Amino acid sequence: MERWPALELASTIRHDGDGGVVDDLATVQGLTHWIQEQGDLLAGHIAAGELTADEELRLGIIELRQAVRALFARAVSPAPPSPADAHRLMRPDRATAHLNAVAAREPVAPQLDWPDEEAPGARVLSAETDPRVRLLAALARAAIGFLTGPQRTQLRSCTAPRCVRYFVKSHGRQEWCKPSCGNRARAARHYRRRRAVADDGSAAPSATSAGPASD
Repeated sequence: MERWPALELASTIRHDGDGGVVDDLATVQGLTHWIQEQGDLLAGHIAAGELTADEELRLGIIELRQAVRALFARAVSPAPPSPADAHRLMRPDRATAHLNAVAAREPVAPQLDWPDEEAPGARVLSAETDPRVRLLAALARAAIGFLTGPQRTQLRSCTAPRCVRYFVKSHGRQEWCKPSCGNRARAARHYRRRRAVADDGSAAPSATSAGPASD
């Protein structure tokens, strides 16, 4: 399954499996673990073991995540956004400005790479020496790429009970981010239907109480 850094960042706010919401970046240790998990996506931007996470970096990535999630909410509109932060979203204009500002912190230049008898490719050359700046800028550029690419039109907010994830719709009939969410949504829908039938039945007058009593 294809992965996108912007979606991975947004998904650090998720359902905890017990009716609540958990933030994977709530601590420096959590941020360190998340960066390690994204090693394949961040290759070329930061080297393994090069970056030591700290509180300043954690706060910077959280602010960037707020901007990304605000723009994800705009992308899925008029459908409702993730309920995790729908009541406290950053304004879209502020989110856009923040994303652009973070991306601009690292001046980069594309470099053509064309080995003998191989297809040409491109890599990004940076003179920035601070790996924290490179990480933040790389995540911001990835978010810009995501929001200006074809994935944006397929972005959805999962509507399953208790789920707070955004996901990229991979086929025409997909309604939820994963099968377990689909099972939960169908179970909830079935329960609502049974409850509605039961309520209708209890509201109907009984045969013994209908009509006037006979003498």
